[in-house]
Amino acid sequence: MSEEDLRKKILAYALENAIKHGGKASSQPVMNKILGERKDLKSRAREIYRIVEEIVSYVNTLSPEDQLRLLEEVAHLLPERKEVLRKTLPPLPDVENNYVVTRFAPNPDFVLHLGNARPALLSHIYAHEIYRGKMILRFEDTDPRIKRPLPEAYFMIKEDLKWLGIKWDEEYIQSLRMEIYYKIARELISRGGAYIDLLSREEFRKLKMERKPSPYRSNDASKNLELFDKMIEGHFGEGEAVMRVKTDINYPDPSVIDWIAFRIIDTDKNPHPITGSRYVVWPTYNFAAAVDDHLMKVTHIFRGREHAQNTIKQTFLYQHMGWKYPYVISHGRIKLEGFVLSKSKIKSLLDKYPNVFRGYSDPRFGTLSGLRERGILPEVIRELILETGIKPSDATISWDSLASLNRKKIDPTTRRLMYVSDPVKIYLEGLDQELCTDVPYHPDNTQLGGRRLCVDKDERGFYVYAQRKDIEENKMMRLMELANIEIFSREKDVYVAKIISRDLDTARKLRLQIIQWVGRERLNAILKIPSGLSMKTERGLVESSVKKLSDERYQFVRKGFVKLMERSDKRFMFLFMHE
Repeated sequence: MSEEDLRKKILAYALENAIKHGGKASSQPVMNKILGERKDLKSRAREIYRIVEEIVSYVNTLSPEDQLRLLEEVAHLLPERKEVLRKTLPPLPDVENNYVVTRFAPNPDFVLHLGNARPALLSHIYAHEIYRGKMILRFEDTDPRIKRPLPEAYFMIKEDLKWLGIKWDEEYIQSLRMEIYYKIARELISRGGAYIDLLSREEFRKLKMERKPSPYRSNDASKNLELFDKMIEGHFGEGEAVMRVKTDINYPDPSVIDWIAFRIIDTDKNPHPITGSRYVVWPTYNFAAAVDDHLMKVTHIFRGREHAQNTIKQTFLYQHMGWKYPYVISHGRIKLEGFVLSKSKIKSLLDKYPNVFRGYSDPRFGTLSGLRERGILPEVIRELILETGIKPSDATISWDSLASLNRKKIDPTTRRLMYVSDPVKIYLEGLDQELCTDVPYHPDNTQLGGRRLCVDKDERGFYVYAQRKDIEENKMMRLMELANIEIFSREKDVYVAKIISRDLDTARKLRLQIIQWVGRERLNAILKIPSGLSMKTERGLVESSVKKLSDERYQFVRKGFVKLMERSDKRFMFLFMHE
């Protein structure tokens, strides 16, 4: 084992240990893993322990998100991780020499959503973590009219994949491969597998439904090559000529019969964001994808069940060319309850309400950037996909399930803060001196530190703020970590209480509701709460210790997890993630 490989192995075990223990790794367990796996290294134990300490120290400086992201890059070095994956995901059929080539091929007409994460992660995991091999990222952008590529989507898709911890070995953009497609088209025509059809769509459809061939189907190869060159040279307008792949005229599904491989698109009217108006003859999805899968030596394709007919169409092309078709693994769609995943619906909402939604990353959308904005960890998406596995049936994921997985990951390392919505003032009668309490930010993780919270005072006396609903529903209650109180009078929105005691035992004996509160250390807070496609706004008070913290994520006591969106001297704005 080289020095570099040893350090990567130590890094993998350190990251795994850190994630299991609230973001902080310990050197000894990591050392035990290394020596347990490589007993021949015991003679170098002292030297290796110094390396372990160095790497553990580095890992402990990373945020939990960075630890998870980095672990995805080195997870394949963990024997336990690979074994878990093998038990979770079924083996792939038709694998030679333990080597596979997979591809993830998004259309950059939109960003990725939760459903896209399934083929992307499966392609990555099988190619890099279960088998030896490589993963290809291919942008399928050959429709500048109907599925017009978005210039920003190329970058945003790659950012989404990086966030998921996905690494690809090769990257291609189909609009930059047009000459390759033209070359294969000419070869296919020469083999008698395709022809140029000059019928209108309606004329061809009528013949197809009658299971009769187009009169142009019988043209010889030289005539079809001549017509194809004329298409490229611009002799035909949109809809006046197409290239069709010959299939079975009597095939039961009419959509398979002599499907279109190339069509003309007026790129003066609909310029491509990368190639402009350079090309007017564009390959369809089925032609470009099929050709690239062969040329890129793809062995296994993870494809949505809705693509079943596309597989059949492409096999006719492969038969004409004498190619072997990759093995296809079909899976169902993934839906997320309460979230919009549909590209068309999200686009429509953004066009119709540009000032209501915050683009593709709006936390009310099921896009990966929206889920990231909502505070969902990439490791949670991965676990969800692994749990769903490869099934041909559709899967509906509840938000509660997703939130529950996320909560388990973030709870050990998230600081808890006092937050009061709809605050009312409670005077503590009889209190003649300031009352303070030292409160840890987390009941179990002492490394997160703590702060001192104190009651406030004005000319009338000492007071705190609590939630109106809590006061209206309880005559006696416990102010968390401070004191047990009893309300005995009310003057409009101001309540007066007396302190019964300060000990927790009394609260337990009296079964008092424990409520959050804020005192002298407080700031105005706005909490944005997504609910379906609406966004509720809640105003309240949050303890001012948040000003000294740099965390992105917090847990509001008895409220849920929140993400800090804006901070200023006057107010703090948070986004509600989940309970």
